[in-house]
Amino acid sequence: MPASLHQILAKDGTVVFPGVYDTLSALVAEQAGFPLAFMSGYAVSATLIGAPDLGLLTQTEVIGRARQITRVVSIPLIVDADTGYGNALNVARTVNELIEAGAAGCFLEDQVWPKRCGHMRGKGVVPRDEYLQKIKAAVDTRGSRDFFIVARTDALGSAGMDEALTRVKAARETGADATFIEAPGSIEELAIIGRHAPKPTVANMVEQGKTPLLGREELAALGFAFILYPVAGLYASAHALATTYAHLQKTGTTNGVTEQLVTFQQFNEMIGIPESYEPMTRKSNGDT
Repeated sequence: MPASLHQILAKDGTVVFPGVYDTLSALVAEQAGFPLAFMSGYAVSATLIGAPDLGLLTQTEVIGRARQITRVVSIPLIVDADTGYGNALNVARTVNELIEAGAAGCFLEDQVWPKRCGHMRGKGVVPRDEYLQKIKAAVDTRGSRDFFIVARTDALGSAGMDEALTRVKAARETGADATFIEAPGSIEELAIIGRHAPKPTVANMVEQGKTPLLGREELAALGFAFILYPVAGLYASAHALATTYAHLQKTGTTNGVTEQLVTFQQFNEMIGIPESYEPMTRKSNGDT
């Protein structure tokens, strides 16, 4: 059974972890030594339906992808559950099905539906009371089960810092396990969040996004415990695909870029080919 997020946080104090979007990216994250991973809605939207993060993913698609990932990795997976896909009743169903799918926790946000990536323009948030009803529904649905609820607010951009802090404080009092104020635009705003948001709190590091990209030590000193890089793997994969495919289309061969590829053997080891052969080898040798 994967370690709980409470256990990981108690052990490490400050945790850096990546966004993943399918079974392969999750396997790579686990093999790299990360103690947990985050299933990014932005990345899943791009890779599952080929569309931007504009509220187009369905609850069923998200839960299905989470189930696929938890079947192949042993590290805990936090899932981007967007707004819970409706009202408090929908949130309850979402949380219950994520737990049944093997997820260790979720992010639950307060955007108006259809939501959009936190670093895009034009976001709006629902009334505070409506959001807190969703947090309460998530907490009540979890009950005594080990499921980590991160209360995310996008109110900073549309309603200001005071409202954002008020929302996460109220969400923590309602039973959320951690807080997350999305898209601070400066180190000064990061410092305010790190100082005043209920602990533990999340720093979301999106390359070329609205928030300054800081390192683990800097963010820990500001007061952040969870440091998420949600799209670094996605962008690295997209860059590798674009580079390799452009070279192949132009030259008609992969000669010249093979040093940028994992080898046949390395990839087979990544996806567990040697372990898959073991039962067949034992059988051929007469072992039972």
